[in-house]
Amino acid sequence: MTKLISYPVSIIFFLFFGLTLVVFHPIQWVCLNVFGYSAHAKSVAYLNLSLMRCTNILGTRYSFNIPFEIPKNKPLIFVTNHQSMYDISPIIWHMRKHHPKFVSKKELGKGIPSVSYNLRHGGAALIDRKDGKQALSEISKLGKNIEKNNWSAVIFPEGTRSRTGHPKKFQPTGLKVLMKNSPSALVVPISINNSWKMLRYGKFPMGLGSHITHDVHEPIEIKGNLDELITIVEKKVVSGITSFK
Repeated sequence: MTKLISYPVSIIFFLFFGLTLVVFHPIQWVCLNVFGYSAHAKSVAYLNLSLMRCTNILGTRYSFNIPFEIPKNKPLIFVTNHQSMYDISPIIWHMRKHHPKFVSKKELGKGIPSVSYNLRHGGAALIDRKDGKQALSEISKLGKNIEKNNWSAVIFPEGTRSRTGHPKKFQPTGLKVLMKNSPSALVVPISINNSWKMLRYGKFPMGLGSHITHDVHEPIEIKGNLDELITIVEKKVVSGITSFK
């Protein structure tokens, strides 16, 4: 019965979601090309707040829990599990003061209104998964940029999203490159739950009534053996994941 109801609700959702992407595309262009980086960053933040509000049509709720102080004016590396594209907007909105830049597959850099424009012009690392050299070069540039500008990077070390919520093993290479190129950064683990339920039926219809949570763990300094540090970070992220199928 719930799936049946989700068909008409999903149509309404996609209409508003698509309209939001189309409306914010020229807004981003104007903000960046007329007013500069700061205005563009604000437009991206409000784009993602608006996308979150669109998902409220589906009965989606969000909790973003930050029990620890996250320093400002310091580079950060947010390390999180990945369950769906709906992981992303809450991070951009709630961490907007830290200027989050994502490690993303290059395919997303074209063809999607607003999203592709931001990835191309907002400082993201667009990587080719079939070209390891190119991917590591882009991640290296991102690490240097956050180090220089006191921005933050967001990386999903699982590589691909979990379709059931069950965590996948970290692929540490990209995270290690970020750490090496931003040695003064703090690593901030985040555990995401329930966003996979938005896609429980596939791409259509959408899942209804999901409560997506982002639990932020205590920041960790980059020091000592990086492999051991990554293992600690992975354990922190996994410890907060409970929404298995």
